[in-house]
Amino acid sequence: MTGHLKQFQADPLGFLKKVAGHGEVAKMRFGPFQHVYLISDPELIREVLVTKQKSFVKSKDFDALKTIVGEGLLTSEKETHMRQRRLIQPAFKKSHISNYGQDMIDVTTEYLSNWKDGEERIITQDMMDITLEIISKTMFSIDIKEGYSIVGEAIETAMKMAVQRMRTIINLPLWIPTKRNRDCKQAIDKLNSTIFQIIESRRQDKATHEDMLGILMAARDEQDGSGMTDIQVRDELMTIFLAGHETTANALSWTLYLLSQNPEAEKKLFEEIDMVIGNRTVSPGDFAHLPYTQNIIWESMRIYPPAFVISRKAAEDVKIGGYQLKKDDTIMVSQYVMHHKPEYFSDPESFLPERFENNFIKTIPSFAYFPFGGGPRVCIGNHFALLEAVLVLATIAQRFRVRLIPNHHPVLLYPSITLRPRSGLRMIVEERTE
Repeated sequence: MTGHLKQFQADPLGFLKKVAGHGEVAKMRFGPFQHVYLISDPELIREVLVTKQKSFVKSKDFDALKTIVGEGLLTSEKETHMRQRRLIQPAFKKSHISNYGQDMIDVTTEYLSNWKDGEERIITQDMMDITLEIISKTMFSIDIKEGYSIVGEAIETAMKMAVQRMRTIINLPLWIPTKRNRDCKQAIDKLNSTIFQIIESRRQDKATHEDMLGILMAARDEQDGSGMTDIQVRDELMTIFLAGHETTANALSWTLYLLSQNPEAEKKLFEEIDMVIGNRTVSPGDFAHLPYTQNIIWESMRIYPPAFVISRKAAEDVKIGGYQLKKDDTIMVSQYVMHHKPEYFSDPESFLPERFENNFIKTIPSFAYFPFGGGPRVCIGNHFALLEAVLVLATIAQRFRVRLIPNHHPVLLYPSITLRPRSGLRMIVEERTE
């Protein structure tokens, strides 16, 4: 009855890599009536995400996310999505993003002041805390250190529920009072309460604010002059909260892990940081002068892409390449699969930041490497995320070397909504003395 579903649920990434070996379009069955196709050719992926994207809608997996983020940019479709993207785009203009850079550095510097030489840290939690504080500062211009546990736990509960609903064929409606549904509702209520209080406070404050919330609330649609309702603002803030916090946190955690396992790359990172920054404080302008640090992030997202799979549903009968797909068929394209293909990346399992030198990315098809997705739905915060990852890593590397604790449990992949290390990463932080 379930076809390949159990194999996929047991080991999503391993299963997808195996299926990709059966051809550029490989058919799977996830239930008696659900046909799923994995597409693993860059040009065919381009058709799905760009040239024929109007023939596809978000798959039913995103219905689970709607319970958390509502009709935000991540889950909305067609005209609603296009309007919301127009309204949100100004918040992610490069001029605004560069203004956020100092907040990223300040938050990280203050957080690191609590790190002690030789102590053991749960690095995955540290990166979640740092990115949560950064997204709060840049979104709301507020410091939420006091609310870390409340907001962080609520996000974690809501995300776990969304993953469980994505991986279950039949879900009970949220109004049925099971323990899981009650926990989820409580988590969403906490997040809603926090965000609506901030929106209401800002509505009463007539001052101009240059944070994301201020830009979203001031935004007007160029076509009809309308702005966003409080519900729409809430949905977009929740989307940014979830998408912009967990993805970068996991990218940074994986990066620190990879550096701990690759001393040559770590050495080159320290050399670049020492040469460009030295003993002064990191500044947003350093980003452009840290090419190796940037390449470390690119390579980390190649090996462990935070967004590891994209799924779509055919809204009509459509041909992709020479393959006929029927309406309601599900399509998967996987960054994880594509990023490990040896025809595009020599020695794909090795961590080699140098591979991104000399405009390497322009020598391979655009959808051989796409950590931020692509097409009209490409991640709107991609420049923000890259700036954040580089500045946080530079601030850490200026002061600390990070090591896995001795006898650490095997580091396994956990493909949740994003790709994270299963059971976290326990690491020792050592102050750099050289």
